[in-house]
Amino acid sequence: MIRVAVVDDERLVRSGLRMILGTAPDIEMVADCSGAQAVETVLGCAAEVVLLDIRMPDVDGLTVLRRLRAAPEPPAVAMLTTFDAQEYLTAALREGAAGFLLKDSDPEQLVRAVRTLADGGSVLDPGVTRAVIGGYLTAEDQNAAARAVRGLTPRESEVLALLGEGLGNAQIADRMGLSTPRTTSSPVPSSRTRRSCVPISPPSSSR
Repeated sequence: MIRVAVVDDERLVRSGLRMILGTAPDIEMVADCSGAQAVETVLGCAAEVVLLDIRMPDVDGLTVLRRLRAAPEPPAVAMLTTFDAQEYLTAALREGAAGFLLKDSDPEQLVRAVRTLADGGSVLDPGVTRAVIGGYLTAEDQNAAARAVRGLTPRESEVLALLGEGLGNAQIADRMGLSTPRTTSSPVPSSRTRRSCVPISPPSSSR
């Protein structure tokens, strides 16, 4: 049996999810609670999967997620969200969320998602896909890119500006008074600069 806990400040939501999950023969809902009791309740009942409201009035869902993920044997946590709470999605990914589900997800989809989470997979409701992808370029990433650009030499900064204008190697060589385009075959010598300026994933601990 897959042991599931639901954390949501709305009793009606918790009751609805209990009814839905109760229809699956391989899923047992072992606990439901509001955010204030979440960490103690979830860890106390040894839940394998947690469906966690991302935004609650008494405690922030991200705080609960962080504490659960810090446990010696953390459960898989999927965030329950609504369309007006999508600004939290990227932050939840950084804190270790295994997926996102809308509160009005189809019952069959919800059951499949719980099974996927229990197997170590990740789940993403189609309704939040665009927000998750768009959220990768966060303010933190932008600041990291700005720091990388500030570390360029004057010549590298000039090359980067010309690249931004859409110029090719030969045009850059001409503008900079270089004798041959060969000099600019690698217009931005620092590969870290190119990587930082177009972040495609959360920064790793090594950077």
